[in-house]
Amino acid sequence: MRQPSVISRRVAAAAAVLAVAAGAAACGPEGSSKGGDGSSGAAGAPKKGGTLTVLNSAPQEDFDPARLYTSGGGNVPSLVFRTLTTRNREDGAAGSKVVPDLATDLGTPSKNATVWTYTLKDNLKYEDGTAITSADIKYGIERSFAAELSGGAPYLRDWLIGGAGYQGPYKDKKGLDSILTPDAKTIVFHLNKPEGEFPFLATQTQTTPVPKAKDTGTKYEEHPLSSGPYKVVKNEGDGERLTLERNTYWSAGTDEERKAYPDRIDVRSGLDSAVINQRLSASQGADAAAVTTDTNLGPAELAKVSGDKKLAARVGTGHFGYTNYIAFNPKVKPFDNPKVRQAISYAVDRSSVVNAAGGSSLAEPATTFLPDQASFGYTPYDAFPAGKTGNAAKAKELLKEAGYPKGLTVTLTHNNEKNFATSPEIATALQEALKKAGITVKLRGLESNAYSDTVYNVKTEPGFFLGGWGADWPSGGPFFAPIFDGRQIVRAGYNFNSGQLNDPAVNKEIDEINKLTDLSAAAKRWGALDKKVGEQALTVPLFHPVYKRLYGESVRNVVISDWTGVLDISQVAVK
Repeated sequence: MRQPSVISRRVAAAAAVLAVAAGAAACGPEGSSKGGDGSSGAAGAPKKGGTLTVLNSAPQEDFDPARLYTSGGGNVPSLVFRTLTTRNREDGAAGSKVVPDLATDLGTPSKNATVWTYTLKDNLKYEDGTAITSADIKYGIERSFAAELSGGAPYLRDWLIGGAGYQGPYKDKKGLDSILTPDAKTIVFHLNKPEGEFPFLATQTQTTPVPKAKDTGTKYEEHPLSSGPYKVVKNEGDGERLTLERNTYWSAGTDEERKAYPDRIDVRSGLDSAVINQRLSASQGADAAAVTTDTNLGPAELAKVSGDKKLAARVGTGHFGYTNYIAFNPKVKPFDNPKVRQAISYAVDRSSVVNAAGGSSLAEPATTFLPDQASFGYTPYDAFPAGKTGNAAKAKELLKEAGYPKGLTVTLTHNNEKNFATSPEIATALQEALKKAGITVKLRGLESNAYSDTVYNVKTEPGFFLGGWGADWPSGGPFFAPIFDGRQIVRAGYNFNSGQLNDPAVNKEIDEINKLTDLSAAAKRWGALDKKVGEQALTVPLFHPVYKRLYGESVRNVVISDWTGVLDISQVAVK
């Protein structure tokens, strides 16, 4: 993710904010389990047939593989769009692995990981029965560069040779020379620099095949050609009502990941979150076979669930790799003094912060920047041990050394949106904790758009504010580098390197890790680098959110991976 465009960074910020808002907007009982809970819903083995209803608040807009951002485009698109590689559809940590999809394997890298070669499986077909070819994947990628189809993930523009200046096939019919298709089943990518995580990138919907003859430009989203187990038979209200039915040319023999149990998928969006949870709770009629892919339990719903064993059995618990943290700008006094940053790190009361975020069922305390998952390279450390409730004595000692023996007054900038992550509840909890250490905290609340525009701009970035970050795939690279790689500091646009760290040794280590194609070895080095940078107190990790979602009483085979943290509808059965 080296030097992505301003637009890309805005998209990333929006995705991150949405993720945390969806994940933490709730509070409830203590004692959540770790990892996906693997709930199975109604008893009995899953069977084919029936209709799965999806009740969502946000419509599935931009149903075009070029315009979707996340891995597989999210839950519903991944039923229609297959990609070179995909998520492993298993519970918990096993689900954070990348596995082949259209390709026979995870790809063959050159010795320096700058060239990646993929071979397609046999018998791959679209919904009209025609064969899927490597040329279709090349064309699908190229059209994602077109300005008319903006919004997708930015990585290929940065990683592919010639990608930065390419305008897409509508303006440049010659295409990208860095993508070769020597035959119908082989595709070769030539990259600007070593990228050991290319198999993760190949899960993005930009690697979905699109036959040139079927491309209808901006209208393609109305009826994209399916390569997955379901095809779109109706798309109303720009994604508000989607109806999917079986793609009879899809072969389970070529797709080990999608189970495709239901005959039909009925997606209804534009619903209020309270209505969605009420309908899932009541589980009447078609709602008994319903799930949601975008709505968490709110405080009232979770309180009700905690007192009802039958309802509690229909709650899926998941962990998406995300960290909420305090961000410091060392260019602003007094945060240019490391001892001030360390004092605040010691003074933080994570128990009160977790309670403010909704309790331990919805938030887990964090002392590392990387999430508590092996795939990210999680390495336990606590550079400034504050204990459960803060170490005010140590904080005062550091303030004295910093030249503030009588304490100091600072301003904490937060979001006014009630998202239980960067919002007033968290800011107030920190204000109370720091008061014990002699630090008076003034609160500065901003409306959501103003907040993002202020804190992610190097010209207006405050010295002390609340932040959060989630990665595009479960690995240290997209999680760590945007925040701590000095070459990703953006001077005229959205900047996420809040500490404005530009340490040549850190940058070099990031480059060295990116060369590794052994993802386990890379993970260990991301963890070690996290610990090294954490000692600089440029951020104070606070907590990781936990997701809680209801599903209908007829839903079976609930799988929640650590990749997404939410129920995977490609595994769900309703009979």
